[in-house]
Amino acid sequence: MARQSSSYPILCASFNQDNSGLAISTKDGFKIFDSNTGRLCYERAVGAFIIVEMLYSSSLLAIVGAGEQPSLSPRRLCLFNTTTSAPLREMTFLTSILAVRLNRKRLVVVLQEKTYIYDSNSLEILDTVDTVPNLKGLCAFSPSLDGCFLALPASTIKGSVLVYNVMELQSHCEIDAHRSPLAAITLSSNGTYIATASEQGTIIRVHLVSEATQSYSFRRGRYPSTIFSLSFAPSLHLPDILAATSSSGSVHIFSLGFATNQSRCKRSSSFLGSILPDSVNDALDPADHHVLHAAVSAGVRSYAVVRKVDKIADASSSEFSSCRAVVSLITYNGYFQEYTFSINNKNESSWSLDREFNLLTFVSDSAKSS
Repeated sequence: MARQSSSYPILCASFNQDNSGLAISTKDGFKIFDSNTGRLCYERAVGAFIIVEMLYSSSLLAIVGAGEQPSLSPRRLCLFNTTTSAPLREMTFLTSILAVRLNRKRLVVVLQEKTYIYDSNSLEILDTVDTVPNLKGLCAFSPSLDGCFLALPASTIKGSVLVYNVMELQSHCEIDAHRSPLAAITLSSNGTYIATASEQGTIIRVHLVSEATQSYSFRRGRYPSTIFSLSFAPSLHLPDILAATSSSGSVHIFSLGFATNQSRCKRSSSFLGSILPDSVNDALDPADHHVLHAAVSAGVRSYAVVRKVDKIADASSSEFSSCRAVVSLITYNGYFQEYTFSINNKNESSWSLDREFNLLTFVSDSAKSS
């Protein structure tokens, strides 16, 4: 995630590439948690950080300070080893770092008007991408080496997105997704799909990256809302679920495969659906959309990921009878929540809160026993 307003106790929050770990930072330092167990794995109280990014479950972190003290400049990227609690390498840039993404082969550093691509192992600079002014450091990254893409805003006046192939070091395509500027972008972990939301926040669109064609269009709501986060469910092939959080305080789940095909066919076969342009057709899209209302107080920033999806087969046929997903939520006022979302083949859904704890007051087991 990019830097956030200091009005929240949590300055930044992120999950690692497979959502097995999460990181948060506050004005005092940062903490690393195991997403599966909630165990506090590492903490360091040395000041405020605006970026804390993990490399899977390894000891490597990419961290950027908030600038509240000279040693924690927002222009300095530190590659940090949690095993030794020591920096491995530091890199200084001319302007503030707005976002960092990495996998086992590539390190991406996003500045306001430039994005740098490095080899993760040698830290050799491989390419520099000139961008439109990107004040929020908006970007998306698919960590799979087979479909490793980077998405960046391509316009400041409309919702166009540049998709860049990070392994081949070349532009892949440009997608005109919205009429208004972008507010949120995400790529599926294997680089198959890209989802976008504009500053209006009413429509979320999903495009197939390989062909730059629109696959889904979902209406989040009738009234404008700020989309705080977008996240696809993990999948080796095509993701089934897209999760979103918004300033309304709700968590939204959109079905891409489980209950969608039948309703999409109904729309495309209808007379109006076949003749209306896409901008009007969006309003007719089926509501393959499930909402957990008031998960967070309205206006409080939040970040949700789908950590796991299980499909339950129908014993009498080859089709699936239900789908169950684990949805993890970080709220910037300091809480972690985990829900089980269930949906059956009739498109009926339910939510259950499985666990919740305060990220700010959480004490490690070693501290409890001392």
